Formats: sequence, C-alpha cells, structure tokens
Amino acid sequence: MTLAARPWRELPTLLSKTGTSAWALAVLFLFLLGTWLYRIIPEWSSNPDLSHGFFAPILFGLLLQESRQRGPRRFLPANAVNLGVCGGLVALSLVTLLTACLFAAGLDWSHSMVEFLLGCSVSGAVAALMLYFSLQPYRLIPFNWVAVVALLMWVLSLPIPPGTYSSLTLGLQLWVTERVLGALHILGIPAIRNGNLIELATTTVGVEEACSGVRSLLSCIFAGFFFSAAFVRHWGGRLLLLVLAPLLAIVMNFVRSLTLTLLANKGVDISGMWHDATGFAILGVTALLLAGLALLLEKFESTTASTPATDAAAPGVSNQPLPRNIRRGSRILATGFGLATGCVVFFFFMTRPAPPGNDAVPDVLALMPANPPGWRIATSGDLYQFADILETEHLGQRIYLRNDPQGNLIQITVYIAYWSPGQTAVSTVASHTPDACWPGNGWDPVQTDFTTVNLPLAQRELHRAEYRIFDNKRLSQHVWFWHSYDRRVIREFNPRRPLDLLASVMEFGVRSQGEQMFVRLTSNRPWADIAQEPLVEEIFDRLQPYGI
Repeated sequence: MTLAARPWRELPTLLSKTGTSAWALAVLFLFLLGTWLYRIIPEWSSNPDLSHGFFAPILFGLLLQESRQRGPRRFLPANAVNLGVCGGLVALSLVTLLTACLFAAGLDWSHSMVEFLLGCSVSGAVAALMLYFSLQPYRLIPFNWVAVVALLMWVLSLPIPPGTYSSLTLGLQLWVTERVLGALHILGIPAIRNGNLIELATTTVGVEEACSGVRSLLSCIFAGFFFSAAFVRHWGGRLLLLVLAPLLAIVMNFVRSLTLTLLANKGVDISGMWHDATGFAILGVTALLLAGLALLLEKFESTTASTPATDAAAPGVSNQPLPRNIRRGSRILATGFGLATGCVVFFFFMTRPAPPGNDAVPDVLALMPANPPGWRIATSGDLYQFADILETEHLGQRIYLRNDPQGNLIQITVYIAYWSPGQTAVSTVASHTPDACWPGNGWDPVQTDFTTVNLPLAQRELHRAEYRIFDNKRLSQHVWFWHSYDRRVIREFNPRRPLDLLASVMEFGVRSQGEQMFVRLTSNRPWADIAQEPLVEEIFDRLQPYGI
C-alpha cells in the first residue's frame, strides 16, 4: 500500500506551517521563472528549431499532475541526504547562473550560450524544488519517471550551445547529402556532390542548415520523452520510444531531402511553398507516428498489466509543526534563490548600455591622412551597415594606392573603430578580429612562423602587433592589428573560449569602462617595404596617443 499525493489545495497550509522562508522561497522562484520565460519566449518565437518550446510550460504542468495520478507514488524521506541533494542542486544552479551572467557581460543576454546556461540554472532550481516537495512531509510531487520527464521538458527547450549546434548541423548536413546522392545513383540519376551541394544535370540543390534535420530531431526527441511519460508505463516500451524518436526524425528528414531533390531534378522550383510544406508535413507525420506507437504500447501494456496496489488516502495536514529539518531546508533553498535573484538584478543593471558620456569622441577619419602626396585615396562609405554588429558608429577606413618606381602597385588600407567608455565589453571588440571575420568573406589564412611582431618605424617602435597573412586566390594581404583599451594595447584572446571570455570579464569588468580602439593595417607588401613611407609614419603619429 502506498500513500496518495496530497491535494494541491493543501500547499498554502503546508507553506504556512513551514514558515516565512517557505513563502519567500515560492515568491523568489516565481520571480526567477517569470524572468526566464520573459527571456526565452522571444527565442522560441524567432528560432524555428525551438518552436516546440511553447509547449514546455503546458506539458510540464500536465506531466506534474500525471505523475501524481498514474506514476508510482514514491515520496522520499526527509533525511540529511535528500535535503543535502536539494541544497547541492541549488548551489550548482547558482554557480551556473553566475557563469551565465559573466558570459552575458562578455557577449549578450540573447547569445545562445548565455540562454543555454540560464536555462540549465532554472532547470536546476526547478529540480531542487520538485525534490523538496517530494519529501514525505509534503508529498506533493512523487519521485518517478513522469516527474523527471516534466523537468526535461524545460531542458529540451533550451538553445544548443553554438559549437555543439554547428558540429551537429554540419554532421547532419553531410550525412543527408551523402545518402541522397547514393539514392540518386540507385535511381539512375546522374549527380555529383560538392560538400553539402548536389549538382544535378540541370540544377544544383544545397542541403542548408535549415534542411539538416536539427529541427525535426529536437522536436522528435522532445515528443518522444513526452509520449514515454504520458502513455507508456513499462521501461521496455519507454526505451523503445526514446531510441526510435531520433532515428525516425533522421530517416524522415532524409525522405524529405530526397523528395525535394527529385522535384528539383524534374524542373520544379522547390523554394518557398514546396520547401516549407514538406518541412511541416515531415514534422506532423513524425509526431503522429510517435504518438501512434505510444498508444499501441499503452494498449499492449493495459492488457498485460497487473492490478495496481491500493493507495492509502493521504492524511490531512495536522496542527503539529513540520519537522525542523524541513524548515531548515526551506531556509537553505530560499537563501539560494535570494542569491540568484540578487545576481540577476546586479548583472542586469551592470550590463545595461551606458549613458552617453561627456568625453569627446575622436573623428576616426581624421586619424587617417586625407591628402598624402603621391597617393590615390578611396574612403569606404559602407561601413555603417556593420554598426549594429560592432556596437559602434565610429568607424572609418581609407585605402591608399600608388605605384613604386618599377610600376608595381603599393596598397595600404587602414581601418579604425572606436568605442566610448562603457559602450561595450572588451570581449565584444575582441570577437571581431580578422581571424573571426575574414575567413567568412572568402579569405583563407596562410600559415606563418609567428603571429605577433615588433614593428619598427624611423623614430620609434610600435607596440607589439598581431600579424596574419590572408589569401583569396587572387591576391595576398599582410595584416597587422591592435586592440587598445584605456589607451594601452592589450593582448589578443579568443572570446569564443569560455575561460578566455571569463578572464576578460574579470580583468576589464562588466561594462569595460575604458575607451577602446581597434586598428587594422593591411598591405599587399610586407612591413619592410612600407615602414619608411611618410604616410605610415604620419598614421601612427596620430595613433600614438591611443597607445599604439
């Protein structure tokens, strides 16, 4: 005989008997959950891969109720071990939240890595609360598979970290492309593969990121877990459903890609209606197949299930106070949630855009000579299209051209970007170096013996510069660049590496209160050929006050 779960209506009485800390715990949790929903709902709206997230809160509530009615009624003893696990989950959630806030300071609150960590933190807090309410003095949420899957509804709705997402997408793209090519050859259709492109006799079909199958894979795994908890009761059936869900998603996406490729081979325009219709159809058919399998498993189990054990009615809430360790546990959880709330509020205010300062902003074009003798000049006028990405409008670039005595072209390009104190994080500026931006625009890095170099001028030596060579199959460019913070050049680091990113936040602060400047000089000639040019001397004389 097992105890039945207490009715939800007894929760206010139980909280009152626990003390003020229990009510504080409830209020703080609702605040954190509401803040998380405010943050993640726009991501569910804008990211098609996560559109199933809208179902997460609804299915979470349904499965919690289902766990109380149909799942095993396992309520845990309120001993030191279980209360310690609750406290450990809150501590882990708090550390994850702090890490997410540090990443937000270095990137942005909308970055997928930040949202993933925030979601993991919230999921940890939910897990701690569910475990706490599964203790025998409360008996509100049984500790069973259905309750665990209710928690997973939140986890499976989180954005995937960018590195993992890119690897998964690329792997699926190449897998689908290769299998579609094999199917075409079996059908006698001539085709060749070039990466994720399939070249047919009359057209070329590309398996893009949106067609990789990530969306159907995530949605099917989400649905598979839900169906395993809502309909299936035996572990064999649950395991079968969870294994088939991703396999079915991958196979159905292959069917969709092959269908679109065959249509394209027949001269049908597969963009627009055909592309979207097949995508929605595959999602719908896959979900129906999973649901049908779950119902079949449920029907089979109902014919072989034994008579369930009788549940004993849950006793009502007595007038006796709850055990002391329960009250102590609520204080620990409330303290953890309070620290989490303080962390969120602190970093929210610290990462707000700084108000416009009174310091004079330099005219970046004035730092580049406008009429040097003997040079032809072109000033780039399209840089402002990158202002939102770079988080600054203070951008400038000039290209200087002339011929040497032998008639060979000398080209020098100077690019300067400036950020006022507090305008953006150091890691934001560091994420827009040639290493990050040039390869995506057709430039291939060339291996060099060194990546930093001391550059001598006639009158002085410049601060040590980062050095690269890039090639685009037509010409090569020598690239030197500097990142100045508070008028001193700082070392280059990779903000895509978590440890480097966190180190930058710890060293330069959340808002990076020093002014920042990024300077890049590129040329088709090595430094020895241009170092004695008066133009180069004049450029760096003007940049010297900024530490370069």
